[in-house]
Amino acid sequence: MTPMFPVLDMPQRLLMGAGPCNVHPRVLRAMACDVIGQMDPEMTGCMDETAELYRQVFRTKNHHTLLIDGSARAAIEAALVSLITPGMNVVVLRIGRFGLLLTEIVTRCGGVVCAVDVPWGEVVPPDRVRDAIVEHRPELLVCVHGDTSTTTAQPLAEIGAVCREHNVLFYVDATATLGGMPFETDAWGIDVATAGLQKCLGGPPGSAPITMSERAVAQIMARRHDEAGIRNPDAPQGAGPVIRSNYFDLAMLINYWSPERINHHTEATSMLYAAREAALIAVEEGMDARWARHARASRAMVAGLLAMDLSVYGDDATRMANVTGVVVPEGCDPIRVRTLMRTEFEIEIVSSFGPLAGKIWRIGAMGVNATKPKVLQTLGAFEAVLAGEGVAVTRGAAVDAARAAWGAE
Repeated sequence: MTPMFPVLDMPQRLLMGAGPCNVHPRVLRAMACDVIGQMDPEMTGCMDETAELYRQVFRTKNHHTLLIDGSARAAIEAALVSLITPGMNVVVLRIGRFGLLLTEIVTRCGGVVCAVDVPWGEVVPPDRVRDAIVEHRPELLVCVHGDTSTTTAQPLAEIGAVCREHNVLFYVDATATLGGMPFETDAWGIDVATAGLQKCLGGPPGSAPITMSERAVAQIMARRHDEAGIRNPDAPQGAGPVIRSNYFDLAMLINYWSPERINHHTEATSMLYAAREAALIAVEEGMDARWARHARASRAMVAGLLAMDLSVYGDDATRMANVTGVVVPEGCDPIRVRTLMRTEFEIEIVSSFGPLAGKIWRIGAMGVNATKPKVLQTLGAFEAVLAGEGVAVTRGAAVDAARAAWGAE
């Protein structure tokens, strides 16, 4: 019988956009390990090892560090649906599209959004954070560390101190930065942080690490205990607010990852293997060395782009180390350039969203792709495409500048 579809054979493309990036070969090999039962001692041992590895990646001593089965957004939703009660004031720092995503999820959870907005490409200064907390008296403040839509990273250390001063829980979405930029959960006073595998950690999308402080866990557990319909399953509908999700209920997931292993769901075994291997690779490299490698790749990428007389978007002081925005030259077709990069060189770069859609390209260098050969390959192809499209560039300048910026090995 002739098969309805051909055997799956996806192209081998160099993913130099804003994520996902190419998956580390060791992670792919780990995912080929056999599936075993979720309560098998080898399986629960793997869960414990994964939790310990992510404590090192997050730079935390938090006991409650685990995985959410789903992409990075699954962990965001788990955090917010478990922390927010209807009517709760939540300060949301918005520096780009993903701050707007946090707004949507907070609203869906019944929280009252107290937004602090800045123009895209800028960050929120600590004094504005303090003013918002004093004005709105929130129980929770949420923000994105690196918003890939604007290629901008929000400084966090002072915000954590302000939150602690006013007894406000501090949640950070570190999807785009964990493993590629300095991230200090404990030192910066972060109560809950979430991420994904598919960016700087060099894994596939589908598993989302999360870490929670003791004071965050205390609120999560107290809320679950007190809310009608959870404490008393026979309570009539409308008797009081309930946690809206079973799958994303962090209280249940904490118990699932505890020594008691209270069953909650069937663990995504192959994704657990991937998450463990991605974290092990990061820890073996060393977090400081890994951050330095991403910063070096960013410097080389920026140097190459500037050597082509292109404009780099954003402020040097707050630019992400793993995604660089490039202003589209006047008269250039941004979609055609992206298409030629993909069809002629098998390299993916991407556009942006909202007010930046069609105005910048975003070129990433993260995870296994934050290396000198991948940066030089991307710049060489980009230069060739732009020259072919009539953009005035000095041929060879980008690669030469990037090599010089990278420096001696």
